[in-house]
Amino acid sequence: MTVQTQMQQAIASAQSVEASLTQFSLETENQQAKQLYSQLAQQQRGIVTQLEGRYQQILQQEPQFN
Repeated sequence: MTVQTQMQQAIASAQSVEASLTQFSLETENQQAKQLYSQLAQQQRGIVTQLEGRYQQILQQEPQFN
């Protein structure tokens, strides 16, 4: 498995976690849980953004992965 493929899978997994947390925040009626899930989804969005940035760096540094 190439680095590119591993990064793509990591990004997809992180996006899936973010989507799940967002969905949980929308579906729960408990306000504390709603706030917690929303905060966690925001944190996860930051992780996704960092992974995407690192992925772009890898592509620039290692053109053979394009």
